[in-house]
Amino acid sequence: MGLSPWPGRKRAEKTPVLILQILLISWVFVGCLYWLRMAIGAVQMVCGVPLLAKVCPGDPPRWPRLSVIVPACNEADTLEAAAASILGQDYPDLEVILVDDRSTDATGEIVDRIAAADDRVRPLHITELPDGWLGKVHALHCGRRRATGEWLLFTDADVHYTGGVLRRAVAYCEHHGLDHLAAAPDMWPTRFILNVAVAMFLRTFCIFMRCWAVKDPRSKAYIGVGAFNLVRRSAFDRTEGFEWLRLEVADDLGLGLMMKRSAARCAMVHATGLIGLHWYPTVGAMARGTEKAFASVAECRPARLLAICLLSAALELAPAAAFVPVGDFGLLPAGVFMLCCAVFSIVLLARWGKGRILPGLLFPLGTIFNVALLLRCGYLGWRRGGIVWRGTLYRGETLRAGARVRFP
Repeated sequence: MGLSPWPGRKRAEKTPVLILQILLISWVFVGCLYWLRMAIGAVQMVCGVPLLAKVCPGDPPRWPRLSVIVPACNEADTLEAAAASILGQDYPDLEVILVDDRSTDATGEIVDRIAAADDRVRPLHITELPDGWLGKVHALHCGRRRATGEWLLFTDADVHYTGGVLRRAVAYCEHHGLDHLAAAPDMWPTRFILNVAVAMFLRTFCIFMRCWAVKDPRSKAYIGVGAFNLVRRSAFDRTEGFEWLRLEVADDLGLGLMMKRSAARCAMVHATGLIGLHWYPTVGAMARGTEKAFASVAECRPARLLAICLLSAALELAPAAAFVPVGDFGLLPAGVFMLCCAVFSIVLLARWGKGRILPGLLFPLGTIFNVALLLRCGYLGWRRGGIVWRGTLYRGETLRAGARVRFP
C-alpha cells in the first residue's frame, strides 16, 4: 500500500538530530551576538579611553604633593628597578612609601637601602597581619595612613615608569577635575602561551567592564588597575576606606568601585609606552596568580566556576560551531561573521594599544589555556576550602562575606 512501517520509530530516530540542530543554531546565534558585542566594544574602547601619551593637559597652577604607595611582599627581584623608575620621574613634589609587607626575602633590606639613598622615600615595615585582613589590602591601608600627599598613587612593586608619566597623569586629573584615574599599562611579552592567554583575558575583561563608560557619572561602570590607581586624597577620605575592602581579593577593582560609589569623578586611560610590567613571567606564576579567581570570580563556589568555564569556552569557541555539518543545512555564513568580528576587534585593539596582533588572533588557544587554569584553581579552592595567598589560608565563607566586587 506504499505506507512506511513503524512511522513512530522513524520520528523517534529523527528527534535527537532535531534537538542537536536546535542546540547548534542557538549556540551559533548567541555566539554571533557575543562577537558582535566584542566588535562594538572594541570601537567603544578606542573611542572612549584616551591614550595618556597623546593627551596634552598643560601644567596646573601648582603641582600638588604626590605620594606613591608601593606594597611589596617578597619582591626582592623586582622592587629595586621599579622603585628606581619612580624616583627617576621629574615630578616636583614627590613622596614614595615603600611598604615591606612581612617579607621573608631581601625586600626589607632593599627598602631600607633605597630609603637611605633618597630622602623622598619613606620605609614602612609590617611584621604582623591583623585578623580579618588580606595582606595587600592591609599594606595599602598602612601606606595610605603614612602618606602626606594631596594625591595618592597605589602601584605594584614590579611596575616601571618612563617619561614624565606622573606629571602627565596628575595634570590630566587636575585639568579634568578627576578624583580617580586608572591607567592600563603595557603587558611586556614573556612566553608565547602567556601572551596568548593574557591577550584573550584583557580583551574580554576590558569590554565587559565597559572601561569607556567609567568617566560617565550616570553609569555604574567602574574600574581599578593594580599597576596604577591614582586618587585625590580628599575624595578618598569621603569613601569607606580600605577597611571596607579588607577581605576583597580584587582590591584594585574594589578601589575603583569604592570611588565610584562615593560619587567621585573617575576615568581610565591607556598608558601604553609610559607604564609597563611583566604581568606573569612564567606559566607557574600565572597559575598561582589565577588561584585568586576562585574567590574573585567564582565567589569560592566550584559549581559557579565550572559554569563560568563552560560559558567562556562556548562563547569564545562559537565560531567553530558554524563549520560543523549537522543535518541538511550549514551555518558557514554565521561562522564567517563571527570570525570577521573577532579579527576586527582583536586587530583594532592591538593597533590602538601598540600591541602584537598574533597572540590575540590565537584566542581559541588562549581560551583553552585560561579555562584550564580556572579549572585548576577551582579544584585547589575546593580541596583547600578557600585560597592560599601570600602564605595565608583564607576560608571561602570568610571571603564571600567580605567580597565587594561582584562579577556578573
